[in-house]
Amino acid sequence: MQERVTSAKYGADHQQFNFTIVLNLIQAMMASLVGYVYIRGVQRKPMLEMNAHRWKRFFQVALLSSSASPFGYMALRYINYPTMTLAKTCKMVPVVFMNKLLYRRHYPAYKYAVVAMVTAGVSAFMLFKTSSRRGGGVGAAEVVENSFYGLFLVLINLTIDGAVNSTQDQVFAEDPEITGQHMMCMMNLCSTVLMMAWLLNPFNPELVSALRFLHTHPRAVADIGMFAVCGSLGQCFVFYTLAKFGSLTLTTVTVTRKFLTILISVFYNGHPLNSRQWSATGVVFSGIALDVYMKQASKRPTARTISLDEKSSDKHGANASRPLGTPDKSAKVDVVLTAELQASMGQKLDRVPATRHELRRRQQLVEVAAS
Repeated sequence: MQERVTSAKYGADHQQFNFTIVLNLIQAMMASLVGYVYIRGVQRKPMLEMNAHRWKRFFQVALLSSSASPFGYMALRYINYPTMTLAKTCKMVPVVFMNKLLYRRHYPAYKYAVVAMVTAGVSAFMLFKTSSRRGGGVGAAEVVENSFYGLFLVLINLTIDGAVNSTQDQVFAEDPEITGQHMMCMMNLCSTVLMMAWLLNPFNPELVSALRFLHTHPRAVADIGMFAVCGSLGQCFVFYTLAKFGSLTLTTVTVTRKFLTILISVFYNGHPLNSRQWSATGVVFSGIALDVYMKQASKRPTARTISLDEKSSDKHGANASRPLGTPDKSAKVDVVLTAELQASMGQKLDRVPATRHELRRRQQLVEVAAS
């Protein structure tokens, strides 16, 4: 739907809807509304009690999120869509980098291997696919000439996206009361406020121009509305995964989903894969298999835990199997300690009357001296 809204030709004059901030504003408003309805109507939970720190965090995430997408839209003016898709497959790298840079978050060693394998595999698959279709000519030369600035814009976009995901992880870590739906509702609400303030700037004609376009081309209203509804419903699953599993897992799922979509499309349309693409596919699935295996292995009890449990069970079994009347050494120790404790407490209790008598005698001496 996003590609349809941004690339479709509307009306007899074949105009495109190029108002990206207005499009993001509509998306944020719808997502905030859907998040609120989900919390109150589906989960039957109260809204989050807001304070200054929470408002600051939500506006921080909203500001980063709102400033990331314009760089992506601007990059498409200087690079083609396959190059943009190829760059987006590397999103796992800035997520890990910004988590370590901003919040000193550490990951297991196998996570870095998974990130490297999935990123390298998907990138190689896309690169080998596009390179085989890349031709010469003036158009190709212009794309290569202008792609340096476009790649720089994509790098900024990916860096800000990594900061958004790492900040969201930090918010969930420091405030356990915030759920994924709370993040969805409040972050999009803050994004709505920020973008509305930008659009109401008297020096910015985008809002007036967008309203004029929608009035002239009413068919675009239906497409934008469908885009906002579908995007908001998708965000429900995105923020649930983000809150429960973290941004790195979410990014891994997103990148893998895009790769599987491309792979299914290739098989469905009967496009052959060369040997290098098959190798890249194997690298991707090896990385995913490594991630699943290590997660399952971390849940299994270790050998030391098993041996300690066996020793404990053997001890209880030996106690249970001991014949009646057989003395237990541990029981004797317990009896001796109990007796010593009782004797010590008895001595202290015996001293209580003497101490009380001594206190009374001193009180009488103080009263006599005072009189």
